[in-house]
Amino acid sequence: MSERSDALPYWRLSSFYFLYFACLGVMTPYWSLYLEDAGFDAPAIGVVLAVIAGTRIVAPNFWGWVADRSGRRLSIIRGGAAMAALCFAPLLLEDALAWVVICIALHTFFWGAILAQYEVITLASMGSEVQRYGQVRLWGSISFVLLVVLGGEIFDRAGVRHFPMVMLIPLLLLAVGSFSIRDVASSQQQLLAGSMRAALRSPAVWSFLGASFLLQFSHAPYYGFFSLLLARAGYSSVGIGYLWALGVVAEVLLFALAHHLFRRFSLRQVLVASLLLAALRWLMIGFGAASVGVLVLAQCLHAATFGSFHAASMEFVRRHFGHAGQGQGQALYSAVSFGAGGALGALGSGWLWDRSQHLVFGIAALAALLGAVLLLCGLSGPPVERSAAAAAPGGAR
Repeated sequence: MSERSDALPYWRLSSFYFLYFACLGVMTPYWSLYLEDAGFDAPAIGVVLAVIAGTRIVAPNFWGWVADRSGRRLSIIRGGAAMAALCFAPLLLEDALAWVVICIALHTFFWGAILAQYEVITLASMGSEVQRYGQVRLWGSISFVLLVVLGGEIFDRAGVRHFPMVMLIPLLLLAVGSFSIRDVASSQQQLLAGSMRAALRSPAVWSFLGASFLLQFSHAPYYGFFSLLLARAGYSSVGIGYLWALGVVAEVLLFALAHHLFRRFSLRQVLVASLLLAALRWLMIGFGAASVGVLVLAQCLHAATFGSFHAASMEFVRRHFGHAGQGQGQALYSAVSFGAGGALGALGSGWLWDRSQHLVFGIAALAALLGAVLLLCGLSGPPVERSAAAAAPGGAR
């Protein structure tokens, strides 16, 4: 696909997503395996994951506040990428718990400066072609798949102890790649209705944030312990990588077709359906890990539990927060969901994992169901019921 006009620098926008999610393609599946290899037990792994998620509560809001007031989103992205790599590098030297916690907390703090601000630049760059967001964003999912598979091959041959060195390579490439980004002049940016203060007075916004919290709470055992679950069930690093990759392939397909989804269904319908399918997915993983067929079907549901929910979430934030509050709106969504929800979910999963994986994923399914109920009760009215065909992006992480 080629760039269609100067108003949509397709490949420049896509390339940064490619590099950003390449980092996550190494981090997400293999971080917990590395920690276990370093001698960490499940509660310690839960603490490390909670530190990561907890830092996400503070970092996006801080950087969003700085960006909205300074207007220097590009500098924040570049500085965040460079510092994220610099703070991760000391993990090459030591793997003691305190050292890991300090390094990963600092890394995550600067990592939190990147994506929310880049989303603002991307959506502003797209102008009237915002419906093509999914086609831009899917290159991030493609790189995630590639790195998950490549990482599985590398760690199967060389051992997961080499994780820090492998992870540092895409981090450095991201820092270099951040200098290819171009900001958008304020005259080109679309002024969106509403404001931060007005958005926070809306019951629909609080219902949405509560459901987002519950969904990411429910994702915590998946992100933190899915690889460990598979390893203990006898799957190789390559097999684990392919199962992770399958989920993201489903996500890619969702992003590519998201504009059709939003023409047919309201945001409320998409969000609620995503949560209901999440509950089903966690039950399938928690109780069916011995069956490859069950896991394949469960991983295909990643299209809903991450893909469609996040696509609808991006459009929800876009509609309910004004231009002046876009950075903080994105940051608030990230902090409440990936931050607070992920932190509490990680801690709970770590404490309960050695007792019963069935209990952990059962609680995750219940949290997703509660999120669906919350949206059914609290999300209604024209802003969320009308079709998103004219503006809905295809997704973001």
